[in-house]
Amino acid sequence: MLFRDRQEAGQMLAERLLAFKDQRPVVLALPRGGVPVAFEVARVLAAPLDLVLVRKIGAPQQPELALGAVADGEQPELVTDPQLVRHVGASDEYLERARRAGLQEIERRRHVYLGDHPPVDIRGRPAIVVDDGIATGATMRAALRATRRRAPSRLILAVPVAPPDTMRRLRGEVDEAIFLDTPTEFFAVGQFYEQFPQLRDQQVVDLLNQARAFVSAQET
Repeated sequence: MLFRDRQEAGQMLAERLLAFKDQRPVVLALPRGGVPVAFEVARVLAAPLDLVLVRKIGAPQQPELALGAVADGEQPELVTDPQLVRHVGASDEYLERARRAGLQEIERRRHVYLGDHPPVDIRGRPAIVVDDGIATGATMRAALRATRRRAPSRLILAVPVAPPDTMRRLRGEVDEAIFLDTPTEFFAVGQFYEQFPQLRDQQVVDLLNQARAFVSAQET
């Protein structure tokens, strides 16, 4: 399946999530690429839009090789691939330094994206976690576990595309998972989009502000 852009992918996901509209869901995006997708879902479901802030932990000397990820929260969630950690020889000290650095970057992004806005309370409400696609799943696994700790009534994963092995691993982390496509020939998320530009921080902020505006309008 080839999506025109993230907006179209979000609209298609929203159609699969309509059953949650009357359950007061909260939509949570992984920035930056997940935000335009999640925005469309939140718009259709008339739901608040918020972020799950996650930072990938790269291997020593190979920062693009993900050993795991750290996600924000009262108890920050660190998820690693033990086999890969052993393979690259990453020490406990290295992982702890990477965890601290990741949390510092998360705090910086929180300030940039959210300013003084507090997190949306998801306790007792369905939480729909959205990204524009998933490759290995390390970052998403950390995001899902951190979200689960916030006690939603249900945890739903919704993404346009992911490879089959990643899909199978992540299904066990959630109550429900929705994937529009699970192709076996998977090299990068961007291959499934005609338009896949890198988003700027300001675009994320603008979409969050638009989402707050339409939720506020519905409540008045």
